[in-house]
Amino acid sequence: QLQLVESGGGLVQPGGSLRLSCAASGFTLDYYTIGWFRQAPGKEREGVSCINSSGGSTNYADSVKGRFTISRDNAKNTVYLEMNSLKPEDTAIYYCAADELDQLVLQVDRYVYWGQGTQVTVSS
Repeated sequence: QLQLVESGGGLVQPGGSLRLSCAASGFTLDYYTIGWFRQAPGKEREGVSCINSSGGSTNYADSVKGRFTISRDNAKNTVYLEMNSLKPEDTAIYYCAADELDQLVLQVDRYVYWGQGTQVTVSS
């Protein structure tokens, strides 16, 4: 069964950091662009960052540029999202997803496989 599982979410103070992980089971991530998305209460799901299959190219939403870093370890079948200088507006459920066409775009409808999400709350 193809599955993506996110972990690493939690409660953090403004200015703090978290590292999210996205682990795959049932398939290898080697051939997929992997994206991170988030959805805050009452808002649409939005793209945060993505990384292509080789890890050589990345894409970030303007709201997180300079604060978030995406990376991948294909040997561990895992993708990471390092989040620094967190703000209250970063509070959301964070999802990872896989795009089998390896397109490096942050569009929800391009992604085929989705995880269940991990909650990130930034609050003092």
